[in-house]
Amino acid sequence: MSDLRNQRRLAKSVMKVGSSRVRIDPDRAEEVATAVTRADIRKLVSGGVITAVQKSGVSRGRGRKIAAQKAKGRRTGPGSRKGAAGARTPRKATWMSRIRALREELRGLRESGAIDASVYRDYYVRAKGGQFRSRAHLRSHMKTEGAISEEVQV
Repeated sequence: MSDLRNQRRLAKSVMKVGSSRVRIDPDRAEEVATAVTRADIRKLVSGGVITAVQKSGVSRGRGRKIAAQKAKGRRTGPGSRKGAAGARTPRKATWMSRIRALREELRGLRESGAIDASVYRDYYVRAKGGQFRSRAHLRSHMKTEGAISEEVQV
């Protein structure tokens, strides 16, 4: 097979692509070897003897797979996190969620008659002070202090 380096160089210039993207039809290599000018190369390009290979893009397959996993809640472990502990759910949002749950629990106990108004007020203030972690913590505290009996269900 003849040396087509010069034709490849001219073709890349004419087609404005890189030399790796220039494709010469191997069956018509002799025809290409006779082409010495840019005009000859242009004729071969228009005739389809010399073509430009399409650029290969970056596959989105892996990206889509990861996105699907993240939608399910995967890939959120400590190694994937950046920022402080309060960066994902702010401290204030955590507090609001907790205090609303505690106050709802206290209201329910008061309305059901399990606790009276003075006990409600005492625990309300303690909840506001951040003494309880959760509803369960509040209830266990009330049981150990005797504010409600063991069998009360709300």
